[in-house]
Amino acid sequence: MADWGPVVIATVLFVLITPGLLCQIPGNGRHVGFCNMETSGLAILVHTIIFFVLIVIFLIAIGVHIYIG
Repeated sequence: MADWGPVVIATVLFVLITPGLLCQIPGNGRHVGFCNMETSGLAILVHTIIFFVLIVIFLIAIGVHIYIG
């Protein structure tokens, strides 16, 4: 039985935290930009740090496991 927890959590977080898709922190000219499909190097760095923190919380601190089969 394979543990699909890390795969599912990482994929969902990647889609939701992609800069410019749903929101962008910091936005272009604002603190937060919504659905603008534009990005900057600083926004990529901020979203990378947010992704890392959330993946550590979900996989290491909470220990999400999904077994299929």
